[in-house]
Amino acid sequence: MGNTLYEQARLTAEEICREAGLKQGNILVIGGSTSEICGDKIGTNSAPEVATEVFCALHDVAKEKGIYLAVQCCEHLNRAIVTERAAIGNADTVNVIPQPKAGGSMATKAYASFSDPVVVESIRADAGLDIGLTLIGMHLKPVAVPIRLKNNRIGEALVVAARTRPKFIGGARAVYDENLL
Repeated sequence: MGNTLYEQARLTAEEICREAGLKQGNILVIGGSTSEICGDKIGTNSAPEVATEVFCALHDVAKEKGIYLAVQCCEHLNRAIVTERAAIGNADTVNVIPQPKAGGSMATKAYASFSDPVVVESIRADAGLDIGLTLIGMHLKPVAVPIRLKNNRIGEALVVAARTRPKFIGGARAVYDENLL
């Protein structure tokens, strides 16, 4: 694993993109606690400089892969999502600008970095990275499949990952496309 937070986050982002089979236009939801990355309890030590390093790595990989990042705010903003307007189509937006103590440092950095940032109450992402046990499940498509990452730490924070797959329908006689599993 890399030595800097940037390197750790970059390796983790590259791994989730590969393991989840993300394609251009897909959405990767990120939940990130800078407090946990620093080794503190979630919500106690918002660290904008840490958010900058981690977000920049995630954003660099997303741009290279042609995927959208959707960054989850903290519970003070009801875990709303900051993303690019192009990622959401005609979805309704909400009026809030995340701040380090009301939205979190990672969401604040995302809002400042995206070319056309918007905030939405929810999103249905194709995969997710949960950095520091921030609970991103509500923003994944309905059938989430855990991914065991080799690069499962950024700083002191545990990283949990998931991809999604289409629902199985049709029962015992149905035939399924193995490529969608």
